[in-house]
Amino acid sequence: MTFTTEQEEFWAGDFGAAYMKRNTHDRLLVPKIAMWSKMLSSAHGVSSIKEFGCNNGGNLLALNRLKPDLVLSGIEINAQAAHEATKLNVAEITNGTIIEEISHEPVDITCTIGVLIHINPNRLEDVYRNLVHNSSRYVLVAEYYNPSPLAISYRGNTDRLFKRDFAGELMDKHNLKLVDYGFIYKRDNWAPQDDITWFLLEK
Repeated sequence: MTFTTEQEEFWAGDFGAAYMKRNTHDRLLVPKIAMWSKMLSSAHGVSSIKEFGCNNGGNLLALNRLKPDLVLSGIEINAQAAHEATKLNVAEITNGTIIEEISHEPVDITCTIGVLIHINPNRLEDVYRNLVHNSSRYVLVAEYYNPSPLAISYRGNTDRLFKRDFAGELMDKHNLKLVDYGFIYKRDNWAPQDDITWFLLEK
């Protein structure tokens, strides 16, 4: 697989594998189920979901537990993480980059969970286009929000984490409308997660 950005190389390599090992299903499954229950509460008629940047499949596993009849798929840049996600037997997993053109049978929801923040800003539009073109109805993004673009240090690495208004850009550039949004708080009493702001958008 050939990469065109430093960020892709970073996540496809050892750092991405270490990230996978830190984020175990045992620790995160229940919070992820709670998170998805909130994020999908306003989405109707959903039978298929594709996650862009699915890592070891934790979100896909949670979706399967929440609604076992969902047809699930994921794309993951790190080969080790893609292998682990495949072993869960809950989704069709592809090892690849979400920056290059993706052309699959459209699903009801395409989504990213903490992935757009790690994409090279110069290639974000390519990912936006893939999210929109591969969805028949909804796009869901759950990311770190900032009203204006901001790069911050990530575990001692520069140019590896970028905050911005991803949903606003998707709405402005691809004529999507806002259906619902919310915030997941790391100090939640029952299902703590990272501090993530999510947006459910519709074509």
